[in-house]
Formats: sequence, C-alpha cells, structure tokens
Amino acid sequence: MKLLTSLSLVSALVLATACNTMSSTASAPAQSVSFISPADGAVVTSPFVVKFGVTGMAVQPAGTMLPDTGHHHLLINADDIATMATIPADAQHMHFGKGQTETTLDLKPGKYKLTMQFGNGLHQAYGPAMSKSINVTVQ
Repeated sequence: MKLLTSLSLVSALVLATACNTMSSTASAPAQSVSFISPADGAVVTSPFVVKFGVTGMAVQPAGTMLPDTGHHHLLINADDIATMATIPADAQHMHFGKGQTETTLDLKPGKYKLTMQFGNGLHQAYGPAMSKSINVTVQ
C-alpha cells in the first residue's frame, strides 16, 4: 500500500513538473496590428483601399468584451490615443465596430499619417502596443 501511495505521489510530482515546464516554455503569440495595404510611404490616388491586420487577438464587433478581442479604429492625421482612453468618434477617428477589416478612403491630395489603433468593445484603446502608423501621399 505504501509503495502504491509513493508511486502515485511520484507520478503526480512528475506530471506537475512537466506541466509547469510546458506552460513556462510555451509563449503566447505576439499581439500587434498592421496595415496590409497601403505600404508605408505609398503614393495613392483617391479613392484607395486600406486593409487592416491583427495578430494575437481576434476581431469582434463593438460591445464584445472578451479577453484578447477588439476592433479596428483608423486615425487620420490624429494624435496617438493613450492606453484605455476612449477613442473619439469624429472625422479623424474612424470606428469599425462591426468588425470590418478594410475600408475605402477618399482623401484630398496631400500627405497623411494613418494610424491603426485596436480597441476593446467599449472603444477604449489598447494603446501603443496595438497601434501602427504609416504615411501616405494622395495625388
């Protein structure tokens, strides 16, 4: 009986150690946003398509408050948004609360800074870690 108890304890210890090693060596995917198109520095003609990318999080509609989810916001010539600050809803801050992953922009000729900001279901920014800016010139 003591041998069976000892074997059970040793087995449990080995299993616990293996699980701990596996969880500490497995890494979560890096979380980031990106522009699939256009490329940074692109010269475009209006209207043009902007495609959004996200890694390590899932796109969900506004109102969904699950871990590692959110939706895209596109800032046009706007300042960065602080972490957990509410993203304004105006001409410079476009919300894609239905979970859209692309849009068509019709901008006047000029130079623009486009910033992709991922936010949670309440339109609160995930901050610089989930933000990416590019510059485009519209002809």
